[in-house]
Amino acid sequence: MSLISQDVQAQLVVAKFGGTSVADYGSMSRCADIVLANPATRLVVVSASSGVTNLLVELTQANVNDERRLALLKQIAKIQYAILDELGRPQDVAASIDKILSRMSVLSESLELDRSKAIMDELLSTGEQCSSILFSAVIREKGSASDHFDVRQVLRTDSHFGRAEPHIEAIASLSGDFLKPLLAKYIIVTQGFIGADQDGRTTTLGRGGSDYSAALLAEALHASAVEIWTDVAGIYTTDPRLAPNARPIAEISFNEAAEMATFGAKVLHPATILPAVRQKIQVFVGSSKAPEMGGTWIRHQVEDTPVYRAVALRRDQTLLNLHSLQMLHAQGFLAETFATLARHKISVDLITTSEVNVSLTLDKTGSDSSGQGLLSESLLQELSQHCRVRVEDNLALIAIIGNRIASTAGICSRVFQVLENHNVRMICQGASPHNLCVLVSESEAAQVVNALHQNLFES
Repeated sequence: MSLISQDVQAQLVVAKFGGTSVADYGSMSRCADIVLANPATRLVVVSASSGVTNLLVELTQANVNDERRLALLKQIAKIQYAILDELGRPQDVAASIDKILSRMSVLSESLELDRSKAIMDELLSTGEQCSSILFSAVIREKGSASDHFDVRQVLRTDSHFGRAEPHIEAIASLSGDFLKPLLAKYIIVTQGFIGADQDGRTTTLGRGGSDYSAALLAEALHASAVEIWTDVAGIYTTDPRLAPNARPIAEISFNEAAEMATFGAKVLHPATILPAVRQKIQVFVGSSKAPEMGGTWIRHQVEDTPVYRAVALRRDQTLLNLHSLQMLHAQGFLAETFATLARHKISVDLITTSEVNVSLTLDKTGSDSSGQGLLSESLLQELSQHCRVRVEDNLALIAIIGNRIASTAGICSRVFQVLENHNVRMICQGASPHNLCVLVSESEAAQVVNALHQNLFES
């Protein structure tokens, strides 16, 4: 067995690069240097180049005419060809890119007659297919053996197009058979965000699913670490654009990171942490533009566990209010409501109840890959059969993340001092020792986050 093969088994690192990190040739070159600086990094997961997925999403829309469709295809091709030109247009790479762009055009035309989500998912997957081929070529240009790999061979999912669920055991088995043997010979570059069902049809994991893909593959291959390379130097106490004095966090626990990801920390996809938790795989978040600045390590156990760790913000929230006298001294109303939501693949975040009312928050940013929202007419009609439904939009969810929040005196007092002049639509605290959540108007969210950060972290 070769030395590299032993390394692969003992200390495999999976590195994931987001859209801004693979936006152009210069960005890809910097990221290739990061990969080559660590011999343990043998698997690279990439997003589509910055802007490409948004262009592809627009291509899936029903109102796109032929003129606009051709313009969008030209914009996408321009991004790929600019990188190809910097590479000197190697014949095999150019042929692969041309083949994908041709398929992209065919799929976009097909949507005029058949608007199935299966076709949309295959179209949306083409951005990652292009970037993985190009990134692998950049690594080879630097003198290291590299090849691209079609992740659809191993990342098995169900057939829920747009928001597919992974089949964990199948991914582990297929990765061991088809992906792991390649890591001893090459630095493998593969695609995030996409998979395939048991019939081989392309699926997507939802917007932001590339982080999830990297963690799923790391879990399947028993990696020692997942590196998430993005455009910020780690996780901060809050978004620095909202609070100028926000500071980076050197180390954070899985539980805290899961709460932050769930409640809006955009450097991390909410589901990313789940495979890492299952296998206790440490996760690093850093800036591909400034790797020397370090970043944040997410670990199973950490030494420092402060009461206040961060303030997270998630915009574009919906409050679903359900009113029914059937709830009064009766059983089964909540079960029926959640069964309805489950049938429509709706995940509830926060919930408060009274004798005849239930209020639920839904994350509109959790829409599927095609950008379609959660509250369909069929869902609202089904709920209306057994209760009165009222929907409130333009809300934002703010979460104070930390440790022992449910058992530490004085926290509510400090938070409510900040909130006394704001209209709070919901408060949720006690279910987890790691968060206290409030729902406020979207227009007030930035002001509330900054004030909370000043009160909890700067005073």
